[in-house]
Amino acid sequence: MGTPTYVYSYETLSRHYRVFDEALGQAAARHLICYSMKACSSLGVLATLVKHGAGVDTVSGGEIFRARRAGVDPQKIVFSGVGKRTDEIAFALDAGIRVFNVESEPELELIAQIAADKQVRAPVAVRVNPDVDAATHPYISTGLKANKFGVPVTRARALYRRAMALPSIEVVGLDCHIGSQLTQTQPFTDAIARLVSLIEELRADGVPLSSLDIGGGLGIPYEDGDAQIPSPADYGAAIGRALEPLRALELTIICEPGRVIVGNAGILITKTLFVKEGEDKRFVIVDAAMNDLVRPAFYGAYHGIWPIERAAVSAPYVADVVGPICETGDFFARDRELPHTPSAGELFALLSAGAYGFSMSSTYNSRPRAAEVMVRGDRWEIIRARETVDDLVRGERLPDFL
Repeated sequence: MGTPTYVYSYETLSRHYRVFDEALGQAAARHLICYSMKACSSLGVLATLVKHGAGVDTVSGGEIFRARRAGVDPQKIVFSGVGKRTDEIAFALDAGIRVFNVESEPELELIAQIAADKQVRAPVAVRVNPDVDAATHPYISTGLKANKFGVPVTRARALYRRAMALPSIEVVGLDCHIGSQLTQTQPFTDAIARLVSLIEELRADGVPLSSLDIGGGLGIPYEDGDAQIPSPADYGAAIGRALEPLRALELTIICEPGRVIVGNAGILITKTLFVKEGEDKRFVIVDAAMNDLVRPAFYGAYHGIWPIERAAVSAPYVADVVGPICETGDFFARDRELPHTPSAGELFALLSAGAYGFSMSSTYNSRPRAAEVMVRGDRWEIIRARETVDDLVRGERLPDFL
């Protein structure tokens, strides 16, 4: 396939989904896992999870289109996001999705207007911001009142009353999501505790709730020191205890895992181009770059780097592993200890690259995006062809006035 190439394991995806499904099943008899497809929206990955019964959490009309193309049941699609456009709302209504997670008062009014024009009722849940610190990277924390997401708890009851008064709106649930790559269960349970109180108030107001969306965000180990991250079983047990006060309501619990399903089911394979000895630094220059995997440059994220083939035993080699892009921030690791001195042409695997790898990739520096492959046992198939230079200019044209 050449390099760089993303490779996903069918068996690992399947196992991760089953383990998470079993854990959530211990917490709630009625539950629906809606995979957060922004983590990795490749059709092959989506179809694998759909085969096991997954729904999807979407944040754009394009994601809804992809989900339908992959065979997702519309009644297993939830639509989140703070900036839903008119055309996206209309598309979602036509598709017959399960629920809109409403994130503001103006959004509710817009959904109501579009639904009325179509002479349908739009199913909605209000996304509540519980003001809980997820203790994660500030860029992926979504549950604090300083974040742009959701409606403050103090305004939720008023918004539900407004929703109940709109004839083109059908209130079906309550939603909450506090962030990504969480490394402890306490923020989840704190958020649910605040929702329990709100649900009691909403029931007193006569609001019909059939579902509770508790979001996603469970982290994964990216390096050996991350072993303390809760397992799905730990997560399920904690969620189950937090939901106990709501047991009699028999709500359907919706969960939106993303990274925990796909993160460690994917790698990015790259090839060494040059080994450069600087005055103060050594550089291993590879053919993948920040356009292929932006997380180290964007978040300062750690990704393990393993040689595809182990060389003969030699002294460790400490170097920066960098890409060809014209940015100092184009790196995958700094002062990383590799098991041996790399040589030109040697292949390396960037680990834990399944989540927010290809889905955040770009064509910066006019670099075609990587290929994607899925493996199952001794079989492998291309699930996305490598882009070509012709793909880079597809849809472009020179203006006539030149």
